[in-house]
Amino acid sequence: MCRVTTRSRSGAEQLKKEDQWVEDFDVVAFTADIKALGEELEKQQGEADVRHLNKMIGWSNACAAVGLLTMGLGVNFVSIFALSTWTFTRWTMIAHHTCHGGYDRCHPNKGRRNRFKFAIGSTWRRICDWLDWMMPEAWNVEHNNRHHYCLSEMDDPDLVEENLVDLRNMNIPMAAKYAIVFFNMLTWKWFYYAPNTYKELKLARLRRQGKEIPADVHPEWAVTIKTLLTSGSPFYSLWEFFSIVAAPYLIIHFLLLPLPLLFVGQYLNMDGMYASAVKNLVLAELLTNFHGFVAVVTNHAGNDMYRFRNGCRPFSGSFYVRQVTASVDFAYGTDLCDFMHGYLNYQIEHHLWPSLSMLSYQKAAPLVRDICKKHGIPYVKESVFIRLKKTVDITTGASSMRWFPESYEKKYLEIDAVAEAKKRMSSKSSTNSLTGLRTGASE
Repeated sequence: MCRVTTRSRSGAEQLKKEDQWVEDFDVVAFTADIKALGEELEKQQGEADVRHLNKMIGWSNACAAVGLLTMGLGVNFVSIFALSTWTFTRWTMIAHHTCHGGYDRCHPNKGRRNRFKFAIGSTWRRICDWLDWMMPEAWNVEHNNRHHYCLSEMDDPDLVEENLVDLRNMNIPMAAKYAIVFFNMLTWKWFYYAPNTYKELKLARLRRQGKEIPADVHPEWAVTIKTLLTSGSPFYSLWEFFSIVAAPYLIIHFLLLPLPLLFVGQYLNMDGMYASAVKNLVLAELLTNFHGFVAVVTNHAGNDMYRFRNGCRPFSGSFYVRQVTASVDFAYGTDLCDFMHGYLNYQIEHHLWPSLSMLSYQKAAPLVRDICKKHGIPYVKESVFIRLKKTVDITTGASSMRWFPESYEKKYLEIDAVAEAKKRMSSKSSTNSLTGLRTGASE
């Protein structure tokens, strides 16, 4: 998708009112402030972050206990809500920040709370640490790599406006579009996210092997269950996806997890406990999909979020600008509020520094907001429900995202290149000086 840039007679790009902040924006000074804050936050991580993680794990486990102990007592909202919240928080809080390396340095359990250990390597580790529709190794590639370092570019696999382009362009009543979006809200983790993350894992393996992607294959196109059932995918078969990715969660979570209630029900002479548990689990699955959609998909969508034409260097000036202007924060500040948002309400801070802890994001948010205010760069913080409306407008084509002013996107990339060249020259000079000292000492 291309955007035509409007220019004045003099050749300068004409900025829209909402984009005029870039004229006086000092990307170098902004980058220095963000880097300094990130370094300070990293130094502060320690035992308090581990205690906070354990507290959140305790809350999540409490939800699991309530849900599991009540799910055989007929279909009831307490079980559905507790089971849904358990699944949601295991992913968005515990798995998410552990897989990013948020606790690599500060957590004493290096064999588990480490990005290179948690939930990966075997089905057993997946079951013990984080069992969900998505294969953890696949999610690590798709989310931690592709999404975070290609944010709102064409290579971003989670770019809502691009992934829903067919729906946006459909010539159908808006009510029908809303119905399709609502179906996606209830099913998106297994219908879209699991198969598409697995596609990104397969693509990453092809790249590591040095194999070329066939010319007629579009790697940026999303792979969904619909794709697998109709045209198929060049990366894997429907059976491979089911047996490796989906089956462990489907069988263990919905069939084996409630199995003890079959015998408990017989012992207590209470018929239907197993059936009730399965129904509660299925309804909780629908709710946790909805909860996840509201908290996850809304992070980078809306008519006030920017898109970009070209890639940029990680942790460069352009990178930091993009994380702020293409991300949104929700209400935050207390553990309960943050828990129900899955700590995804600190999306700006998380994208600036992906490998920090949840507690660090709580500390960082007001400081980042002050830095953005100081430099005049938009910092968007709104209710998650307002963001849901803006996201639905993007998915249906009722509104569109902004394109970052082209001339300034190029300007920031050029500044990045100069900064990178200076960094390399400085590193080379330091290396040569060190070599000279060693040579002199040996003489």
